[in-house]
Amino acid sequence: MAITWEAERPSDYLTRLASSDFGSAYKSLVLAELGLQPGATVVDLGCGPAADLAPLARAVGSAGRVVGIDHDASAVAIAAQATLAHPQVEVEVGDVHRLTLATGSVDRVHTDRVLQHVDDPDAVIAEAARIMRPGGVAAFAEPDWGTLVIDSPDPSIPEAYRRFICDQVIRNARIGRQVPALCEHNGLTVSRVLPVTGVFRDVATADRVFGFQRVTHRAVEAGYLTAGDGAAWLSHLRSASLFVSLTLFATFAERS
Repeated sequence: MAITWEAERPSDYLTRLASSDFGSAYKSLVLAELGLQPGATVVDLGCGPAADLAPLARAVGSAGRVVGIDHDASAVAIAAQATLAHPQVEVEVGDVHRLTLATGSVDRVHTDRVLQHVDDPDAVIAEAARIMRPGGVAAFAEPDWGTLVIDSPDPSIPEAYRRFICDQVIRNARIGRQVPALCEHNGLTVSRVLPVTGVFRDVATADRVFGFQRVTHRAVEAGYLTAGDGAAWLSHLRSASLFVSLTLFATFAERS
């Protein structure tokens, strides 16, 4: 099977995953479970280039308010352009560890694959708890890279590949399983945790999400795979019937 690896056609990771079947499925679930009402105020921490802002705006309606915050000024500029049709959306550059929003000023808080990358997930969740009104709900949708499963004739190669991702690529690789305890540490009540497992069988589709060639080359450079194992691994992904799965956990927590 001939494919063009993701590294050879760069595009935005957040948007790519959002448009996949897996992304659409878990995002629809999170939005429904968040229980947004017309007129509500919701904050999207780490909003990126607006993958979630328009759906949130439609849920709260014209009387509502959606605030998107991201540290990346270029992503915020893209998000502002993308949401021009939704005047209830505000986007701003900011630090999700230190929010400028007033205490008890919002109804809902949302993150999507953000806590896996931040310096201090506990501090971000503490800020989410602070800005929510009593009765407010936060939804933290975060993957757990320890659940990454890739079929291979040699099981040691995908195990080393996963270990590299957890050790070196994703700052908080196992955050999906850690969020409930962090919520409770910050005084939130966890109401439910919903696992969503994505299964990818098409190598081109999976590569747009996972970036196999780029990550494999880095794993070889870091000594997690030999050059021969890396080449065999990429050859297997190109030619074999692919099976890749990853579980994301959506944690919903309430402020008393």
